[in-house]
Amino acid sequence: MSSDVFQPGVMPGRLPAAAYEAQFSDLHPALDGHEALVAADRCYFCHDAPCITACPTDIDIPLFIRQIATGTPDAAAKTILTQNIMGGMCARVCPTETLCEEACVREAAEGKPVLIGQLQRYATDHLQAQGIHPFSRGATTGKRIAVVGAGPAGLACAHRLAMLGHDVVVHDARPKPGGLNEYGIAAYKTPDGFAQAEVDWLLKIGGIEIKHGLALGDGVKLDGLRAVYDAVFLGIGLAGVNALGAEGEDKDGVSDAVDFIAELRQASDVAQVPIGRDVVVIGGGMTAVDAAVQAKLLGALNVTLVYRRGRDRMNASVFEQDLAASKGVRIVTHAVPVAVHGNGAVREIEFEYVDDAMQGTGQTLKLAADQVFKAIGQTLEGEGLPVLDGRKIKVDANGRTSVDDVWAGGDCASGGDDLTVTAVAEGRDAAEDMHRVLMGDDG
Repeated sequence: MSSDVFQPGVMPGRLPAAAYEAQFSDLHPALDGHEALVAADRCYFCHDAPCITACPTDIDIPLFIRQIATGTPDAAAKTILTQNIMGGMCARVCPTETLCEEACVREAAEGKPVLIGQLQRYATDHLQAQGIHPFSRGATTGKRIAVVGAGPAGLACAHRLAMLGHDVVVHDARPKPGGLNEYGIAAYKTPDGFAQAEVDWLLKIGGIEIKHGLALGDGVKLDGLRAVYDAVFLGIGLAGVNALGAEGEDKDGVSDAVDFIAELRQASDVAQVPIGRDVVVIGGGMTAVDAAVQAKLLGALNVTLVYRRGRDRMNASVFEQDLAASKGVRIVTHAVPVAVHGNGAVREIEFEYVDDAMQGTGQTLKLAADQVFKAIGQTLEGEGLPVLDGRKIKVDANGRTSVDDVWAGGDCASGGDDLTVTAVAEGRDAAEDMHRVLMGDDG
């Protein structure tokens, strides 16, 4: 191993060039045909399958697994994609261990669930590799709909609207579509450009135009969209990042974990992404774990993830926590940042331990750090938004906002978990409700 690993400061190329490919290889290598048949054979094909109930997109899991078992993976893919048009991505990033697989009868009986996520990936990859798009546009309705945000919610909404015969124009701030799928998920979960390949495949339905460089309040006004389009869907995500509230957090070397992940995802050569020797990540969700693990994979010597509550309160699943620990990430709980020390750039970060009621104990912890990543939650940004419910757009069960002809879904909307699979479900369901209203079928 290169001696550069042990040098302080933030620098690229800490590892030998040949090491990066292995470090950032696929977290869950795809099943081959035989492995898929063996895995599918373990399914009981339950009539009242609890795995379906646990799936936010209501995929008929026993049916698609039976279709794999009978040698028809493309039929299985259509079963999946009918409910979840981004089933390929969700198979890679969805926390199946806390959703469908946790509910699996095999998990309850044996502690070893059917590999639902990997089987879903097998089926959807098989179909998409052939360039097949199993859906076609309905008869043209003459309605034009604006979607703001090309993330999972926006794309799922746009695809379902296109299937129903509407013309859709998607407005997005980034130069590439995909939202968090493209910019916010660990590189080792979706290697080989899968996020963009899935978007390209999704757009084969036709009837969807994407305009880039347009954010709500910066190039796009909600009232302006309402004046031009028959309906609007907001899938703008959460673009802002919460502040630490610690003295000295403006020092060099303190940055947002989402920006670090985006930089890594867009890098043509991950070896050129600079990383510190001593890295501290603050937060307890998937973003925090993704940042911590990738810092370690880039060659950081010491990576510590610090969370203000106990591990049982972390939004990151137990699987994700264990993954971080297996990569050498140290996890510290019940600690909050109070000060960032250093002369211009961070050199040390100080925490105070807190009890379960978040009251300070007076005990402190100081960690050497030349790089600190904040992953303490994101906030809603945008001008002229509909009525909010706390920090998110208030919506009803169908995604309707307080403004006529405006729907919302995904991370920016109230009510759901901040998961890709939930965003897809909300975008899909909002599209169905928009269609009913636009076609005069709204009861």
